[in-house]
Amino acid sequence: MSSFHTIQLSDPIFENDGLRFLTVKSKKLKGRGDICFYVPDVPEAVTNLPIYILLHGVYGSAWAWALKGGAHHTAKKLVAEAQICPAIIAMPSDGLWGDGSGYIRHSEKDFGEWIVSEVPLAIRENCPYAGPDSPLCIGGLSMGGFGALRLGALYSNKFKAISAHSAITRFEEMSSFVEEPLDAYALQDEVIDAIDAIRKNQHHLPPIRFDCGLEDDLLEANRTLHNQLLELEIDHIYEEFDGAHEWPYWQKHLESSLRYFDKHSSS
Repeated sequence: MSSFHTIQLSDPIFENDGLRFLTVKSKKLKGRGDICFYVPDVPEAVTNLPIYILLHGVYGSAWAWALKGGAHHTAKKLVAEAQICPAIIAMPSDGLWGDGSGYIRHSEKDFGEWIVSEVPLAIRENCPYAGPDSPLCIGGLSMGGFGALRLGALYSNKFKAISAHSAITRFEEMSSFVEEPLDAYALQDEVIDAIDAIRKNQHHLPPIRFDCGLEDDLLEANRTLHNQLLELEIDHIYEEFDGAHEWPYWQKHLESSLRYFDKHSSS
């Protein structure tokens, strides 16, 4: 029996490259939520594969990491090269509020709980290779990096590792990307910014890594977060690379996230 009132799952005869598409009626979103997920080619007897959740940025949806970022091709390549073990790549929508929900609770909808509770449940119920013991990791880009850092810290007991690319680090930085005024979000969360979420659970955090491009407008914000973590003596990895706030950067550096997740998913 499903935990969701309605489910629509893509038909395997029309699927390609291991990508499946799932729509469920979400209690947290008070409507439907979309998930694109990559299922690796593994023996039928395999269960409890790791689930790596990748969060998209503003303007995007469940298809962005796969069809703009080629995340499934990157995962398949790394598995073929024996750099990582097979894993399910879950790529949910953010709830599709405005230009971007921020993966936070507002407007009487809980976009964060959709990600941390309902998305893993939907994958476990609809992918035979997932199970109750599937390790979870969370990553994302831009707004999705904000979601990964914040949700990964707030729900530290759920995740084995956190990785973010070109992350928004403070909610107010959303104003540079979205059309909606920030007061339209009608925030209901008490802990909003990434550093506050991290500080709240600083003694119980999963491993954290994040990176940013040297030509990215969010570079200084990421450096500030790095310095804040150093001041708190929170162990983490922070890296800077050539590149801007764009898909070629995220396509390239997703490999770092997947290797990081693989390293920590068995710990």
